[in-house]
Order: sequence, then structure tokens, then C-alpha cells
Amino acid sequence: MLARLLATDADWTLTIARIVLGAALFAHGAQKLLGWFGGHGLRATIQTFRDHLGIPAPLAYLAIAAEFFGGLGLIVGFLARVAALGIAITMVVAMAVVHWKFGFFINWFGDKQGHGVEYHLLAVALALVIIVHGAGAFSLDRILSRRLASNSQKNVAAEFESILPFFPPSQAGTTL
Repeated sequence: MLARLLATDADWTLTIARIVLGAALFAHGAQKLLGWFGGHGLRATIQTFRDHLGIPAPLAYLAIAAEFFGGLGLIVGFLARVAALGIAITMVVAMAVVHWKFGFFINWFGDKQGHGVEYHLLAVALALVIIVHGAGAFSLDRILSRRLASNSQKNVAAEFESILPFFPPSQAGTTL
């Protein structure tokens, strides 16, 4: 199961999608968790989620964790499918609970009360690409996946030789 979770190829488009989504969501998570980039920090964010949006504090913590730690995971390509799933769920909930009532477009000119779902749809689309195809080139997932595949092939060969010890090692590999 871990091998399937980490499996990916060296596709650069996946790498670009992963890093772009990771950087954007990490920045949003850092605003909420640490108060970086003009954010209000954890305490104020939890209070806003709870008091103004009606989202229970435990779910607010999960959303912040998905954005911050999921963003970091995507940037380095570690458990990218899990990180992308957490981000996709967070974005779908944000669309349904907060942003849907403001329509499609981001509020570029400040003439509405809130932002539409445009940003969230893009984030969900990028997350789905990563969930389906993996982290791509230059990812920890790719390194770990290749290492797991290499170790499992060695283990399978060793098991085969122990089960059928009468085959010389050179023949055991060719009969598969």
C-alpha cells in the first residue's frame, strides 16, 4: 500500500503543479498558523472560524494543518497524495461553507463582501492531478518509491531462492 501511495514518475508538469499548489497553500496556512504574510495567527483564526463562520475549533485546526503541513509536504513532495487530499477536502469545504454565496470570481476590486470559488476550484483541480498521478520528479515520494521497489525486488529474489534452493541464483532470476 505504501508503495502505491508513493508511486510516481519523473513528470515535470506534476512537479510544477505540486510546488505551485504547495507554495500557495503553505503561505495561506502560515497566515493562519503563524501570522506570517499579514495573517492574524492561530488564536484569531480559530476564533474567526468558530465565531464568524460557525466552524468548530477541531475542524478549524484540521483545515489549518492541511494548508500549512500539506503545503510543506507538497513543496518537498513527501506523501504528496495525502497532502493533496487534505488540501482538496479543505478547499471543497471552504467553497461550500464560505465562498459559494459570493459567486465564481475573486473579489479583485473589494466591491463584494467576500471572494467567490475561483481560487478554490483551481486548487482542487491541481490537487486532483497530484492525487491521481503522484508527486512527479524531484520529490521525496519518488526517491522513497524507487527505494521501496529496489528493496522489494531484492526481497522477492531472496524469498524465491529460499523456497526453491535447488535452482542456482542465476537461473532463479530467469525463471520468473
